[in-house]
Amino acid sequence: MNLEARKISFIEEFLKLQNEDIISSLEQLLKKRRAESIEEKIEPMSIEALNERIDKSMEDSRKGRVIKAEDLKAVINKWD
Repeated sequence: MNLEARKISFIEEFLKLQNEDIISSLEQLLKKRRAESIEEKIEPMSIEALNERIDKSMEDSRKGRVIKAEDLKAVINKWD
């Protein structure tokens, strides 16, 4: 059975559930596994890379290549 068929089968079984404890357990498991998956993808930054990023940020600030937090929030609010 391929992944798409397995997902459909799982959804069908999930929709049949009447036990709230089982649904809560599945929700918790899903949240936990998503968090673990994200953490696995995160790679630590080297000191050199961190210092380079700091230097670039400081240069951007000196040259005025920044945006105020309020302005950024206003732009993001327009995305909806």
